[in-house]
Amino acid sequence: MARVSLPPLLLGALLACSAAAANFDQEFDITWGDGRGKIQDGGRLLTLTLDRTSGSGFQSKREYLFGKIDMQLKLVPGNSAGTVTAYYLSSQGSTHDEIDFEFLGNVTGEPYTLHTNVFTQGQGQREQQFRLWFDPTTDFHTYSILWNPKHIIFMVDDLPIRDFRNLESKGVAFPKNQPMRLYSSLWNADDWATQGGRVKTDWSHAPFSASYRAFRADACVAVAGGKTRCGAAVGTEGAAGAAAPAGDWYNQELDLTLQQRMRWVQRKYMIYNYCTDPKRYPQGLPAECSMQQ
Repeated sequence: MARVSLPPLLLGALLACSAAAANFDQEFDITWGDGRGKIQDGGRLLTLTLDRTSGSGFQSKREYLFGKIDMQLKLVPGNSAGTVTAYYLSSQGSTHDEIDFEFLGNVTGEPYTLHTNVFTQGQGQREQQFRLWFDPTTDFHTYSILWNPKHIIFMVDDLPIRDFRNLESKGVAFPKNQPMRLYSSLWNADDWATQGGRVKTDWSHAPFSASYRAFRADACVAVAGGKTRCGAAVGTEGAAGAAAPAGDWYNQELDLTLQQRMRWVQRKYMIYNYCTDPKRYPQGLPAECSMQQ
């Protein structure tokens, strides 16, 4: 496996790397919801619940600086209008970076909206939205973030739907220095989530529940010191100070076939793209819009 030189972490933190199908008890903390988030089946399943009183959420114990993150989700079934299931990477602070999947619920029989966004140095407003080509409530599907120094690629069942490229040479900020935790939450957002807030949450269908399984992180993990190899089992550590070779994801780009598949998804299923919304930007579209998307 080839070795790569990884950029330094903030405050001198170094890198370790890990990849394995994870146990939720070992890799995540349920951070809010007063018992509405539960880890079950020996750590192989996690559920979040929303009722009129509260939603719930969890976060990873580890912070990642680049990696390929996979999670299987099964979303709130039936009348999910007003609910949002958020699944995202984020750092902290006013200049945080963030990579977002958000699933916006809908009334029974109407499709979910998959909302994506990228924040760099506290600035977001890079939304692209999609309809899914399947019912995300009847079975688990894999939602992936591939984040390396050149690309942020959003994938659904290994099919790329969006590629946010590193265009720093053109003056566009790119997340590359701030380690991020993985977060997820299920919450009520009926002031905006469904049809612009026109459709409210129907609490007669509560409690609402979303399920998670098969988390995998082939990623560089921020630790207090030392470097280990990417691809080691989650929770294992190599020799302190060892170089950290990264997996194929570290240099991965979309080949022509995957680019064509992504364009197909975007043509058929994209319902909003900030780069084609000039009314929103009276001073001109963001710079990256003329270079990618």
